[in-house]
This record gives sequence, structure tokens and C-alpha cells, in this order.
Amino acid sequence: MSETDDEAGDGKKTGWLQRLKQGLRKTSGKLTTPITETFTKRRIDDAAILELEEALISADLGVATAARVARLIGKARFDKEVAPDEIKAALADEIAKILEPVAMPFVPDPGLKPHVVLVCGVNGSGKTTSVGKLAKQLIEDGSTVMLAAADTFRAAAVEQLQIWGERTGAVVVASTPGADAAGLAFDALTRARAEGTDVLLIDTAGRLQNKVDLMAELQKIIRVIRKIDDTAPHDCILVLDATVGQNAHSQVETFRHMVDVSGLIMTKLDGTARGGVVVALAEKFGLPMHAVGVGEGADDLRPFEARPFARGLVGLD
Repeated sequence: MSETDDEAGDGKKTGWLQRLKQGLRKTSGKLTTPITETFTKRRIDDAAILELEEALISADLGVATAARVARLIGKARFDKEVAPDEIKAALADEIAKILEPVAMPFVPDPGLKPHVVLVCGVNGSGKTTSVGKLAKQLIEDGSTVMLAAADTFRAAAVEQLQIWGERTGAVVVASTPGADAAGLAFDALTRARAEGTDVLLIDTAGRLQNKVDLMAELQKIIRVIRKIDDTAPHDCILVLDATVGQNAHSQVETFRHMVDVSGLIMTKLDGTARGGVVVALAEKFGLPMHAVGVGEGADDLRPFEARPFARGLVGLD
């Protein structure tokens, strides 16, 4: 790699980190304001620890996680006068420890042709867009990608996926509106195997987790593609919308009950002050967090990294 390539890579990395910090601004604002107010010229006491815990809860880290993190930070500094930046740095360190075990960018298995990924989520979670952005990254990394438009209920989803196919060079397998989603997935996998495609991303219809018939359709897709490959899908990625906050827990619970969720993508972090839910999910479920999204741009969904996210969450560079 040339020096110019290195500089371009560093610039892209820096640009993403800045977008990540900007995207987490609503959440970090909810944390940093009470931290600054609480820890300016004040010793840490029980009341200060409680105020820190409340700030963490307000950013959707969850009650149990917030209480544990606040106690850890308070115990190490009890009865000492600390500056707000010291608390932020300590908080970022504790959050990073929780996130590091789940920070796992999606990497296709080169031994699978194709590596089959079922992408699911509730209505409006950003699922189809995430499929397109993930395809873009995989193709940039050298993989061949096929997209299966198995959201046959929504014509706009098929059109959206076809646009991503044109942008990225990914092959798109689609059918008429209302076609059988499982049949389309079957056809896509048959074609992907014949063409030696590296990754098959199956975009499924958005579904509310309380709709039993729609959830059962996911299971049908899995049964049908297993007639071709009994190990498929090799991954089932659940796309979550950060603006729902703690409601993301019930979505994970329900989808895990219906299908074998192997990893998560969190979208729309730029539109909410509830970004701490990523921490709560990591602590409760321990599922890999593959990527996070902070905007509509093609490069605004990137592989998840624990420390930059933790520092962005508390407003640090």
C-alpha cells in the first residue's frame, strides 16, 4: 500500500470517527450535562454516585448496567474531588470493557459459497438500507454479493434493493409483489451456488414481533433454504432502530425465540438520545454487534468498534 493509500485510509477512518461522535451527540449531551453539573468542584459521595447512575439510566444504559458502572466509578474515587473529564474518561473505559467482547464486524466465511445471511427486523428499522450498505462494504473488501429481495410485501423495498444493486454491482434476485418470500429465497440460493457467489444477503419483510404469522414466515424461509443447504442461513442478523431505546430488548428476545439470531446491527443512532441501549444489549445478551449507523449516507454504517463508540457516547474525542 502506498503512502497516499495510507493517508486516504486514515482520512476515511478519521471522517467516520467524527461522524460517529456527531451521531452520538444527542446521547452524549444527555450524559455530559449532568456529569459536568454534578462533578464540578465536588467530592464524590453517595449522592453524586446516585446522580451519575440516573444520568446513565436516562441515556438508556439500563438500570442494572447503570448501577454497576456508577458504583465502580464511585468506589475507586470515593471522597475525592474529581473533574468532569476524569469521570467521562473513567466512564468510557468501563463502557468499552462491556462492549469489547461484542465488537465483531461481520466477516464472511470464505469456505462457504455462498455465505448465507438472513437479515430481519421490525418495520422501519432500516433493514433494507442496512442490507445495501453492508453489500457495499463487502464488495469493497473484495467479495461477490447477491441480494435477495424477499420483502415481497413492499414494492418500495424491492426497488430500494435494486438501486443498491446498481450502485454496488451486486446481483439482485427479485420477483413480483406478493410473491412467496421463501420461494424467492430458494431461487436466490440456487443461483448463488451455481454462480459461486461469496455472500447471499436475504432481505426479509419488516415484521412486528407480536405478529405470529409474519414471524412464522421467517421460519418458513429457513426451512426452505435448508432443502438446498442444511447449514443455512449461516448468520441471522437482526437490525434494530436505536430510537426505540429499551424496547430493543423485547425485539431481541422475540426474534431469538423464533430464529437463531447471530448478530445485531444498530441504526439511527444520530436520531436519538438513547444510544446507551447498545451497552445495555451487550451486557444482557452478549450478541455480536456487527455495525452501527449514524446517518443516511452509504458510508454512515460502519463496523462496530468498542472504544471509539464508548468515547463518543460520553462526548470525548
